Amino acid sequence: MLTPTTFRSVEGAYLALLRLVTKEPEHQITARGNDAREVIGVGFRLPDPRQRLPYLVVRRANPVFHFAEALWYLAGRRDLEMIGYYAPSMRSSSADGITLGGSAYGYTLFNPASADTVSPFDRVLELLRTETDSKRGYLPVFSAAELAVTDNPDMACLAGLHLLARDGRLHMVCNMRANDLDCGLLSDVFSFTMIQEYAAVQLGLELGTYTHFIGSAHVNDRNAERVKKVLYEADVRHNPQHFEFPAMSAETTPATIARVLEHEELLRTNKAQYRAEDVAGLDVDAYWQQAVLLFEVFRQIEHDETEAVSQDVLAALHPGLRWLVGHRWPACASAGGEQ
Repeated sequence: MLTPTTFRSVEGAYLALLRLVTKEPEHQITARGNDAREVIGVGFRLPDPRQRLPYLVVRRANPVFHFAEALWYLAGRRDLEMIGYYAPSMRSSSADGITLGGSAYGYTLFNPASADTVSPFDRVLELLRTETDSKRGYLPVFSAAELAVTDNPDMACLAGLHLLARDGRLHMVCNMRANDLDCGLLSDVFSFTMIQEYAAVQLGLELGTYTHFIGSAHVNDRNAERVKKVLYEADVRHNPQHFEFPAMSAETTPATIARVLEHEELLRTNKAQYRAEDVAGLDVDAYWQQAVLLFEVFRQIEHDETEAVSQDVLAALHPGLRWLVGHRWPACASAGGEQ
């Protein structure tokens, strides 16, 4: 088979890649002080990119960060203030303590390039609206200029995204120069498939397949013990969890993203506190209300200094998100009566 292996969800691809790199590594490498096992040139395909979340107890995926990062990209931002709140470790990648560089993929995609007035993302959408079966809908992210920065702390791992409209569906191919399989792959796939679905909504197309290619697929040795536990869990569990994730609302526009982020900032700065009924009455639809509920969960954890999040907020979450929250912050499971 010459096309990439297909998986029902990102979880299956994640586990298969972890097994490959830990059990059959091609190389043992040391890059910038990080010892890692590596396989060169791998890929996979998701027939339904909405199945972008893993349900593994040991991995403890963080849906709050996943939504925050995806929205940060969709808004074309590169500020550290927002994303550093959800992932403090990202602060070490900032050269000035204020902004991020290559890893701020959305800044490259959703803002006009130098000497242009339209973003690359919007130019590709216009191309796909006017040129049937175009092969030119490529969005480069990695820049050769990044190589000229001495000791660059934040070089883009994403080479580019390729959007292909075929037979009423929008497919996307992602090209990564490198992927940390344990720490980076899951958040990357979540955000990139969100960008794909957002593009499909803007074009009025159905969501197609998502294909992910990696130049250097690696697992850092410092994460080897956790990876071992994740793979053991996958091998011994009898009833894997699976939750069908809903479709992004067809009414989603840049204004929608801006409104969600207004609520995110209010919650991040503790200038607002929402009950579930408050969120249900907000100026965003039910799909994006789930993101606001997640931000309220995190507000309570961070500002109220408790993991015993209010039951009404937990109960209003999509079952899959509630499952993830309960395993990321176990006190939430008991507070919400998670099954």
